[in-house]
This record gives sequence, structure tokens and C-alpha cells, in this order.
Amino acid sequence: MGFGDDLIEGLRQALAATPRNTSLRQHLAEMLLQHGEPEAAIVELKTVLQQEERPESYLLLAEAYQGTQKFSAALALLESLSANDYPRVYLLMAYHHLHHDAIALARDCYRKALNKNSQLKNEDLEKRLFISVSMGVSDPPLESSLEPPLDREQPLALPAQAHELTPPGELFQQEKPRIDFSQVGGMEQVKAEINIKFIAPFKHPELYASYGKKSGGGVLLYGPPGCGKTHLARASAGEVAAGFISVDIHDILDMWLGQSEKNLHGMFTEARKKRPCVVFFDEVDALGSKRSDMRHSAGRQLINQFLVELDGQKDSNEGLLILAATNAPWQLDSAFRRPGRFDRIIFVPPPDAAGREAILRLLLQQKPVETLDYNALARKTAHYSGADLGAVVDLAIEKKLGEAVKSGKAEAISQKDLLQAIKATHPSTKEWFSTARNYALYANQGGLYDDILRYLDNTPF
Repeated sequence: MGFGDDLIEGLRQALAATPRNTSLRQHLAEMLLQHGEPEAAIVELKTVLQQEERPESYLLLAEAYQGTQKFSAALALLESLSANDYPRVYLLMAYHHLHHDAIALARDCYRKALNKNSQLKNEDLEKRLFISVSMGVSDPPLESSLEPPLDREQPLALPAQAHELTPPGELFQQEKPRIDFSQVGGMEQVKAEINIKFIAPFKHPELYASYGKKSGGGVLLYGPPGCGKTHLARASAGEVAAGFISVDIHDILDMWLGQSEKNLHGMFTEARKKRPCVVFFDEVDALGSKRSDMRHSAGRQLINQFLVELDGQKDSNEGLLILAATNAPWQLDSAFRRPGRFDRIIFVPPPDAAGREAILRLLLQQKPVETLDYNALARKTAHYSGADLGAVVDLAIEKKLGEAVKSGKAEAISQKDLLQAIKATHPSTKEWFSTARNYALYANQGGLYDDILRYLDNTPF
């Protein structure tokens, strides 16, 4: 483990003791970005912003989104920061425009960044801009004046090539999952809810029709990260051999005014053509944040379009199960919780002991193992998410692989190997519950977070 890894681990341990220390968490996110872990940085920065509005955190989040190629999401954040006139905003905007081959805008933004802070000089960016120009891309002189960053309140003229863009519906690929509920460890109550809402109507259409019930609808899954919400969504489609479309924020958001709404409508149109179909929105709070918190009308218009699609006013959503997942339900606009939209809101907790045992069995299936006491392993992993358990198994496997490389002989994974891996890891869910507890205690209008309170009452940390 290098110095950077040691520092990151030290910051994580310090945060475990003081989980609401936003300055410390932001410093951890900066270190993760510096060491090429933008996805992990995104998780930390979202937690910071749930606790405290920090412009610096939004700037880091935009940089992290760029690091994961989510350029449209990054642009939305950068535009909201443009009024603060941060030099790094212009540097990140330069990278964004370069990615979209808008060389003139990229060079102007880079010049603006240098004018405000000469220490932002970036040889790699300068080289890429020069190479792009030398390859024949038309570009005005570097000395041209810089226009203010794009404002989503102002209509944007689409470029000439806009008519040649791929139709929105073709951006979303449907897959046929090969897993079903038998490959989802635990989560029995959650599976039962989805079964009643979506699966049973397809298996017993006459029975449901006699009660006037249609198939499909919306289900919102929320809970700590790593507890299997995405895996469950795929398994739901596999239960009825339905198509599955996974939607991420960068699939929808677009820099051109009105294009995001078209992308969203195109996705729903495509899904309706291929029903029965499960549409899954991961991190739905990124697309459906509270409208009262938004500074630009474009974001509000996108949410309005989302609500129209969920209502199925113009096109029926029968045969569609619209699943959405979020780690921060308190950030979601309350209009999404209206009956007929996401009318089932399901808390997905960390797996219980039986669920952890089932998950460990699935993770170790078809791997060389000695006779294991899965029950004992489950008891040692209280509060672990499914992802945490995956990390335990991966750590044990890496240890065995290291030994096999030295000895030239592959040996089975033992109980001791797994117990050592458990000692070297920590449950990631505790941090989430420290934030969720505050919302459940002080912002629990209508009993929305009662499930969190019940879980905390029955599962002391």
C-alpha cells in the first residue's frame, strides 16, 4: 500500500469516527480524484452535499463526472457555478467543449481560466487543442474574446449537424437479463412487493383483469448503496422474460435546450414498443431533484417531462415496470411520490443474517472452497451490504491468488481466509444511516421514512 493509499485509508477511518465532518469528507474526495478513483469521489461528494451546500463540492463533483465520462452531468453543474466565476470552472468547461469537438469554445474557456489563475496552465490540454487545430478543425484566433458560459435560461441554436444526430430512442439498448429472483440473496419482502406490482399481473392476467388492475407501474427503491437495487431490477425483468433498459443520467442530459426532454421521451417511446419491459433509473435523484432548489428552468422542464411520461397521459404505460433507485430519497421532488407515479416506495435495507448467508453462497458458487460455516460468516458481517460482502470474497480470492503464484498450486478458500478478509473490511452502510437517521427523525412528513426508524430500532449500530 503506497503513501496515497495510506492517506485515503486514514481519512476513511477518521470519517468513521466523525461521519458529519464535511471538510474531512471533501478532502477524502479530492484525494480519491487525485488517485484516479472518480466513482468513489462521487459517492463522497454527494454525501457532503446532502449535509451542506458547498460550491467547492459541486466543482469537485463536476470534475469527478468528467472523470467518468458523464460530460452532460458535469456541464449542468458547471453552468450552475458560472455566476461564481471560479477559474477552474472555465478549465473544466474547456475539457467539456474539447470532448464535443467545440475547439473554439474550448480554447476561449482555457484562456479565461489562465487569465484568472495562471497556475492552471495545462500542457496536456494545450497539446490536445493544438493537435485538434492542426488536423484541420476550423478555429478562431486564441485572442478572441470569451463569451460568458452557456446559460440554460437562454435558447440555444442547434448546430447544423444536429439533424444528423442519432434519434433519441436508438440511444437506449434493451437487454434480456439471464437472472431471476433465485439469484437475488435475501430481500424477500422487497421481492414480494415487486411480484404483486409487476410479475403476478403477467402470470395471472385474467385474475388481475377481474379486479380492474393493469400490469406495470412505478416502484422507487431507496436505501444505502451496494444493497442490490440494480441487481434486483434486472432480476425483476428476468422473472417474466421482459426486456430491460437501464437509464443513467448521461443518457438523458444534453447541453442543447429541449434535447434532454426529447431524449427522455424517446426512451419511454422505445420501452413502450418493447413491452413487457422494465425501465430502470439509477440515481434517479440526479434527474428528479427538488424543483424548488433549481436555479435554471431547463431542469424544471425536464422534471415536468418526466412526470408527464410517468402519468402516461398520452401513451399508456401498461406493461411497463418503471423502477428507480436512489441513495438520497430526500433529494427527490415530492411530485414523484404521487399515486400513479412511484406509488410504491420500498426501503432496501442491508441484508439480514439469512440474506448475507444466501449472498455469500451465491458469491462463492463455482469457486474452489473448503467446507464453510456460512452461518458463522453471516453473523460476523452484521450491517454489511451485498457490495461489502463482494469485497470480502474478492479480498480472500486475491490472497489465495497471491499464494498460488508463489507456490504454483491453487488451494481452496478456507473459513480462515474469509474471516481474515472480514477483519480487513468495514460495513459501508453505517455512514448512510448516520445521514438517513436525521431525515427520518426531523423531516419525516407523512411517515415516508418510518421504515428507516423501524430498522434502526431493531438493528442497533
